[in-house]
Amino acid sequence: MAVALTPQVPPIAADPDGVLRVSGTRVTVDTIVRAFERGATPEEIAGQYPVVPLPDIYAVIAYYLSHRADIDAYLAARRNAEDEVRAAFRKQPDAAEVRQRLLARRAGRA
Repeated sequence: MAVALTPQVPPIAADPDGVLRVSGTRVTVDTIVRAFERGATPEEIAGQYPVVPLPDIYAVIAYYLSHRADIDAYLAARRNAEDEVRAAFRKQPDAAEVRQRLLARRAGRA
């Protein structure tokens, strides 16, 4: 008896910003891969993110293991983008500094 095997598409979709998410959820592929790399089992990941079906977690991990170079490059690009946002944020004055400047201006007009 022959078994008909059909290829499965990984449950990964890019959102409008280009962030890869587990299809039908807001959980990012980054989240699943980082948890897996820290040693979490798919079952533990499912416990942390119950919105993601266990078979989808296995599928995302399998896709990662089969396409590690591509996913690692994607994750590196995401980390670089995060670093740029953090650096830009750090260049902005903090709230206390802005408040002090506004109070100084107000005091100068009074």
